[in-house]
Amino acid sequence: MSRLFAFSSRARVQGAVFGLTAALLLTGCQGGQPGGSPSESSTTASPTSAVFSPGPSATESSGSAVPAAVYKPADAKGKAENVPVPVMPELAKENSKAGLEAFIRYWYAVGNYADETGDISNLRTLSTPECQACTYFQKASTDSNKNGRWLVGGKVRIPTIEIVWDDTENTHQAQVQVIQDAINYYNADGTEGRQADAETNDAFVVVATFQTSWKVVDTGVIR
Repeated sequence: MSRLFAFSSRARVQGAVFGLTAALLLTGCQGGQPGGSPSESSTTASPTSAVFSPGPSATESSGSAVPAAVYKPADAKGKAENVPVPVMPELAKENSKAGLEAFIRYWYAVGNYADETGDISNLRTLSTPECQACTYFQKASTDSNKNGRWLVGGKVRIPTIEIVWDDTENTHQAQVQVIQDAINYYNADGTEGRQADAETNDAFVVVATFQTSWKVVDTGVIR
């Protein structure tokens, strides 16, 4: 997210650390496992791929299929085209530890989509109105695409997610390693916008709650 997903990095949102220890901070920034927790935790080392919708395929009058439009990432010459829309996996709708992990990966995938397109209509349904950091991320994605602007790069990858799970609670927190590619910013006339951002590798806390579906209630960089 252009500073969501820039959402990691320079934004350095401070919410949702929720009493994590210094040991958690140090191991989190290295993508490792924090030591002993009274609650159950899990670490996933290999990310699952987000599901994307290829978009509807057109048909000619003859009935033969027309190839779907090809995705073109943004570059210095222009915006991304035909960006695939992330589709929520069924697992991400489940109130379970595995379901929360799938939801978090989906949330970041939707953030990537928002950064490329400026469309936050889906992203804003995945968090509560009280999540100030989430509102910031949405605004960053919108601003990066306002008045013809666009960005190049900034894709987020999630190598590891470690979840603290308690069956008696509806709200849970996860420690997430967030790697974001370098970002270059462009104005509508093709000139370079603000100074480029280097690649980052940060540890985040994501706090989510389940009522009828998962919602992010807070997030922040672990320092």
